Amino acid sequence: MAKVSPRFVCQDCGAVTTRWVGKCESCGAWNSIAEEAAREEVPKGLSGGKGKRIEFVGLEGSSAPLPRMATGIGELDRVCGGGLVPGSCLLVGGDPGIGKSTLLLQAAAGLSAKEAVAYISGEEAVDQVRMRAGRLGHAKARVALATATSLRDILASLDGPEAPRVVVIDSIQTVYADNIESAPGTVSQVRACAAELIRLAKRRGFVLFLVGHVTKDGQIAGPRVLEHMVDTVLYFEGDRGHQFRILRAVKNRFGATDEIGVFEMTDKGLAEVANPSALFLAERRGNVSGSCVFAGMEGTRPMLVEIQALVAPSSLSSPRRAVVGWDTNRLSMVLAVLDARCGLALSGNDVYLNVAGGLRIAEPAADLAVAAALVSSASDVPVAADMVVFGEIGLSGEVRAVAQADTRLKEAAKLGFAQALVPARPRKDKGGAGGGAGSPLAIRSIGHLQDVLELFRRD
Repeated sequence: MAKVSPRFVCQDCGAVTTRWVGKCESCGAWNSIAEEAAREEVPKGLSGGKGKRIEFVGLEGSSAPLPRMATGIGELDRVCGGGLVPGSCLLVGGDPGIGKSTLLLQAAAGLSAKEAVAYISGEEAVDQVRMRAGRLGHAKARVALATATSLRDILASLDGPEAPRVVVIDSIQTVYADNIESAPGTVSQVRACAAELIRLAKRRGFVLFLVGHVTKDGQIAGPRVLEHMVDTVLYFEGDRGHQFRILRAVKNRFGATDEIGVFEMTDKGLAEVANPSALFLAERRGNVSGSCVFAGMEGTRPMLVEIQALVAPSSLSSPRRAVVGWDTNRLSMVLAVLDARCGLALSGNDVYLNVAGGLRIAEPAADLAVAAALVSSASDVPVAADMVVFGEIGLSGEVRAVAQADTRLKEAAKLGFAQALVPARPRKDKGGAGGGAGSPLAIRSIGHLQDVLELFRRD
């Protein structure tokens, strides 16, 4: 007879311990250990029997690839790699109230015109979902609604010849398996429920959307293995103080990673933003010191955003370093290089850095734009209003070339910019990785951060 004994599982990373502790030894999280009942089974040896022989096939199959399904939301299709792949599983995470359910309900309504769609909610009643659909203008959409949290009931409803082509589970943390003795949302429940739903989606060939809660650190709650199990992981980002929302693909087996889709939250739901660069720069004011336009790349899409810096005298022994939308450690590095390599000491000043519009930048190509904004604010000399800046800064003060420079310059020229401050092109580079070959912009190439200070001194 199987022996039942308790075990203690970290709800953040899934590490298992034999006793309760206040701090998880694997991930360092506090108060994340919860007791779960586990069934210990004696493993059976595999040497006594023979397994079934696996059939191998070639990479070039004889069957045609399955066509992708268009959701009717261009930004969502872009992030997914051009549409939804039948039999795939997508995990959508984001802060509470950011718009995850709204986005998926709009996508379900768009898909329902051609495909059978089922929307299963474990957090809202059917009438609540209907109210949201009416507010979004999709009250007449042919979407099958249901409220359920039992995994057994959900599998029985979806496993049939008339199974829907698209299924939305909102959310995976509310679904529970009755054969696991733990509360819904725990590591064991999330892992087991997701595995069964994904297995059914692969076998029946329908697209499965799983909505996932996030922790206070912004990571999807539950075991990390959940992100490995699914085909695509989408994060819905945004600041409640801004109307913009960013849908970012951090994993995609059927498309490019780090691709983004930009939406605007309105009273009628989420509206697509076809030209994000123009929208992020719409409220920019020229001839203001500390403001610089950065030409960045988000996946395959060029993106122009405004970087704002403010350097002010500080009366504190430890001056403030406030950063919104960028890496704090990266800012500390740029400040150290300006001090040690260029002689611009800002250690006694408060430094505030902001990426306008609520967008978060992760690529190192923003180093030069941040440095230009800092020097501009410190010297009170504005950056030219028609200039874009990009480049990576090394610890010796050199400015390094970045990838896809021509794409960045083309986007800047399309929006009316006339100048670009870019890294000097390496001698071995004949393709213009540093920018400038055939560009309609006036290119200023620099090789060291000291050249940025000289630029503002001349102006």
